[in-house]
Amino acid sequence: MSPIVYLNGEYLPLEEAKVSVMDRGFLFGDGVYEVIPVYQGKVFRAKEHLQRLERSLAETKLSVIQKEEDWIILFEEMIRRNSLETQDLSLYIQITRGAPEKRDLSIPVGISPTLFIMATPVIYAVEATEVKSIRAITLPDNRWTRCYIKSICLLPNVLLKQKALEQGVEDVVLVRDGYLTESSSANVFTVKDGVLYTPPKSDFILGGITRDLIVELGEQGAFDCREQEIPEMELLQADEVWITSSTREIMPVTEINGKLVGDGNIGPLWYHVTKHFQAYKAKLIAN
Repeated sequence: MSPIVYLNGEYLPLEEAKVSVMDRGFLFGDGVYEVIPVYQGKVFRAKEHLQRLERSLAETKLSVIQKEEDWIILFEEMIRRNSLETQDLSLYIQITRGAPEKRDLSIPVGISPTLFIMATPVIYAVEATEVKSIRAITLPDNRWTRCYIKSICLLPNVLLKQKALEQGVEDVVLVRDGYLTESSSANVFTVKDGVLYTPPKSDFILGGITRDLIVELGEQGAFDCREQEIPEMELLQADEVWITSSTREIMPVTEINGKLVGDGNIGPLWYHVTKHFQAYKAKLIAN
């Protein structure tokens, strides 16, 4: 059965969803997006995801008037129409500036944004022992200087990820002016001597919702987590390295630039933090 998507007020099969070739998302990448996990019908930290979406909209001068409860109704209807109430999935929301009559860089007046939502089933590891680690390389962070906007203009990320794949590894860890920023599509954590570190939010980092939850759990005393700049050398000397995102949750990195991270195995702090993260999820599902 074809997935049901939402496009500009309609629920319809994916293959029937069409947008104009004049849409500014198609012509210029003029739009933003958000990805929200849903665990067995329960939307994960909806408020935080929607706040980030609202920030991206405001920073790009895109106007979408939608209350949080209206978004939740849309999400719940997407889940229901795709019969995904008992599955884990990700909701992809994309908003572009819409389709004007002519191609022009100037922001047009009086056109309606294009709103698109789709639901994609995701299979998360049930047990920590099922998690697979990944390998990465470091590369210079050559993206733009407003990475805190979740823009659909992802060509730099695409090319960085592709370079990693061409070198036979799964991802890239980015370095700007000698300091760690993030990966191609995730935040990064390092561990040294039992302490967890992650770069503070800045113009060069998209603050991830999973990242923020880990920081919050640390602030609550579950472990020692510190937000501070991480020099590239400290990244390469770390005992553990992880990447975090909505679709990958907490993913251990056990090799960087062909050298093992720590002893090359998933580290003990990863298991400890993952236990707390999964307990948070379980509580969400139970409520």
